[in-house]
Amino acid sequence: MTADTVIDAVERAHRAQQAWWVSEPQARAAVLESIATALDAQAEELATIADRETHLGMPRLVGEVARTTFQLRMFATALRAGSILAPQTDPAVPGPPPQGHPTLQRVYLPIGVVAVFGASNFPFAFGVLGGDSASALAAGCAVVVKEHPAHPELSQRLVQIARDAIAGAGAPMDLLTSVRGVREGAELVAADQIRAVGFTGSLAGGRALYDIAANRATPIPFYGELGSLNPVVVTRAAATARGPEIAKGYVESMTLGAGQFCTKPAVLLVPADSTIIDEALALLPGLPAMTLLTADIATRFDAGIAALAATPGVLVHRATNSAGDQQSPAIVTADLAAFLDPASALRHECFGPSSVALTYQDPAQALQVLNLDEGVLVGCVHGEDDDPDAHLFLRAIEQRAGRVVWNGWPTGVAVTPEQMHGGPYPAATASTATSVGLHAAERFARPVVRQDWPAHHSNPAAIVERAE
Repeated sequence: MTADTVIDAVERAHRAQQAWWVSEPQARAAVLESIATALDAQAEELATIADRETHLGMPRLVGEVARTTFQLRMFATALRAGSILAPQTDPAVPGPPPQGHPTLQRVYLPIGVVAVFGASNFPFAFGVLGGDSASALAAGCAVVVKEHPAHPELSQRLVQIARDAIAGAGAPMDLLTSVRGVREGAELVAADQIRAVGFTGSLAGGRALYDIAANRATPIPFYGELGSLNPVVVTRAAATARGPEIAKGYVESMTLGAGQFCTKPAVLLVPADSTIIDEALALLPGLPAMTLLTADIATRFDAGIAALAATPGVLVHRATNSAGDQQSPAIVTADLAAFLDPASALRHECFGPSSVALTYQDPAQALQVLNLDEGVLVGCVHGEDDDPDAHLFLRAIEQRAGRVVWNGWPTGVAVTPEQMHGGPYPAATASTATSVGLHAAERFARPVVRQDWPAHHSNPAAIVERAE
C-alpha cells in the first residue's frame, strides 16, 4: 500500500461518517445485526481460512466466530433497548442556581472516524470485526481497520463480508475500510481525520503508536491494550485444602491457546511449604509441543525463554525440546528477589506457553509482588472464605487490575454488558476504559449537553435531511 491509499481509505470513511453521524440507534443496530448474520452464514469458511493462517484449530475458531457475532448482537440489542448512549435529561427547575437551572439534556455524539488495530491471537473477537469495531460502529463511528499481517487473507475476507453487509443494511459501505502495512499503520494514526484509536497488541508497537497519537498537532485518544503480567496468588489455607487441583488449573490456564492469551497466568505465587509448583512441574511431560501463531512469535518466545534461562536465580523447566513453530511449554521458577529486580527478564511478558512460579514465606513477601506499580488486566486469588490472607491479597490486586478473580483462572473473558477488560498502564493506556462489554462504546462517543434545546431541533437526522 502507499500513503495515498491510506489517505483514500480515511477520506472515504470520513465521508461515510459525515452521512452517518446522525443515524438513529435502530439503524446502527441493523448494521451490527446484518454483519453478525453474514458472519454466521460464512462461519465454516472463515474458520478454515483462520486455521490455515493461525493454527488455532477449527473448534476454537468456530467458537470464536460465534463469540464475535454474539458481541455484535449484544451491542445491537442494547441500542434498540436504549441501554447504551441514551440521552439523559435534567428537567428545568425554577429559580436561581444552584437549585434552579434550565433544561439540560446530555447526548452522546460519535467521536469521528476510528482506527482499529486487531490482535494476532484472536483473529475474530479482537480482529477486523472484534470488540473495538463493534463498539465504534455502535457509537455511530466509521472504522478504518489496520489488517493484521498474521492473518491477511482472513482480514481481507472479513472486510469484504462486512462492507457487503453494511450496504445491505442501507448504510454507507465505507463505514468500514481497511489498510495494511507497518508504515501504513503509523500513517493511519497520524491522519488528520482519525479521531480515536483502538489497539490490541504488543507493548512496543502500541507505545509507538500511542506516542504518535499524543504528539499530533491535535492529540487523539488512544485506547490500547499493551501487555500484562497477570498474577495468581494462593493462600496457605487454599494450598493445604486443594493444592493438586490448583496445580492442574494453573497448567491448563497457562497453556490454553498455546499460552497466547493476554490474560494467561503469568506469575504464580504459592506458599514456600506447599507442593503446588512440584505438582505443576510433574504435569509438563504430558504436554505436547504447541504450534504458535507465526514463525516470528515462535522465534521471539524461544529467545525470551533463553533470556530467562541465562538470568541468575532462574531455572527453566521444559518437558521437551522445541523446534521452529513447535514450542514446548515452560514453567520458570525463580527467587522472589530476582523477580523484584525491575531490570530482570522475569518482568517482561513472554507471549506463549510459559509462566513464572514463585514462593513466599509469609503474606508480606507475597504483597511485595502484588503491590508492584505495574497495571495488569486481571489478577486471581485462591483462598478460603474465612482466610485473612485472602482479604489482603484481594485488596492489593484490586489496586492494579481491571478484573479480580476469586478461586478461578484469568483466561476466558466473558462477553457481558458490565465486563472490564483493561487496567492501569501497561495493561492499557486508559485505565478507565474497557475493550469488552457495553461500556466499550463510551470510548468512541463524545458527551454534549444541550441547554434549553428547541423541541423542533430534537431530531438532527431530520434537520440534515431537510438541509439536503
